Amino acid sequence: MSDDLITVTRPSLPDLEKLQPLLEGIWKSGRLTNGGPLHETLEAGLCEYLGVEHLSLFTNGTIALVTALQAMRVTGEVITTPYTFAATPHALLWNKLKPVFVDIEPDSFNLDASKIEAAITPETTAILPVHCYGTPANIDEIQRIADLYGLHVIYDAAHAFAVRYRGRSLLEAGDISVLSFHATKVFNTFEGGALILKDKKTKQRVDYLKNFGFANETTVVAPGINGKMNEFQAALGLLQLEKIDSDIRARQSVYRKYREELMGIEGLQLMEEPVDTEWNYSYCPVLVNERFPLSRDDLYSEFRKQGILVRRYFYPLVSDFPMYFDPSAVFENAADTAQRILCLPIYSDLNDEDFGRIMSCLREAANGHHGASGSGQ
Repeated sequence: MSDDLITVTRPSLPDLEKLQPLLEGIWKSGRLTNGGPLHETLEAGLCEYLGVEHLSLFTNGTIALVTALQAMRVTGEVITTPYTFAATPHALLWNKLKPVFVDIEPDSFNLDASKIEAAITPETTAILPVHCYGTPANIDEIQRIADLYGLHVIYDAAHAFAVRYRGRSLLEAGDISVLSFHATKVFNTFEGGALILKDKKTKQRVDYLKNFGFANETTVVAPGINGKMNEFQAALGLLQLEKIDSDIRARQSVYRKYREELMGIEGLQLMEEPVDTEWNYSYCPVLVNERFPLSRDDLYSEFRKQGILVRRYFYPLVSDFPMYFDPSAVFENAADTAQRILCLPIYSDLNDEDFGRIMSCLREAANGHHGASGSGQ
């Protein structure tokens, strides 16, 4: 049995032979950041690959989200989901906006569009849905509501790189989509992110905002921030982009192998692949229900004992954090999901031995044998 830690996900290794000349080129050019040639090449390459017209690269996804809210001049209240990563509501607070949480759908884990209208007040100016685990939110109904009430729609699409829905890029939905290129994502630059924008004017405003508000060497047009992606990150991104299709196919293979294996274990429910969707298999979420011998948390502990770093993603709900907590607010579906969810390891180079260790741990737990090392053989 391998003694190595197995993580939930990890970046695929870039081609080191190709990386070295890129890094040497960066150093020789003297352009380490501030929109260098690799940055410009990556922006153009991502636009082409994703099928979008305007894209702006960022140093990370959180700064990209903070900037998106600034670019849309969002004020007051923003409707969003309690079932998300902390960065989603934190970006609202950093913009002095009030998150208004709405429950999720029990199957997609996305914002329940049927509950949005009841949460709208005169202070509401935007909706911030999340494409959870890369599964498309109910974009048609959300847009209908936004148009009816004159609201902006900014999608947290951190998990949704390369996802296509009904034949089109999911990133085209709403006013802006926000991508994360963190090391845990399907496409990554170790740290990084991007905004997908509707028009050239909005891209120009975003590009000013992420560079301290500078329009040129001496003119500042807005109170901007430093959100620029550097040339080293762009180099990593260019190498990742070369093999992203094969990485996604490899993830798909792992996901479907999980599906076959988990069918024989009562009490574990793997999330279904979304319909009408070219998915990216960014995560492998499993629900642990009452028919399984262990609770979700006990199963989590068994994995940890064996060096398998599964994740309760997302737990706890962001609405339970002290800065957002409202004792009168009840999110039944989100709360139930947060207590039962477990994301299993999935990445393009997950080998048969490590996959065997994961399944051995699950089978032993299902059969009431806890704490054994498990060889996966």
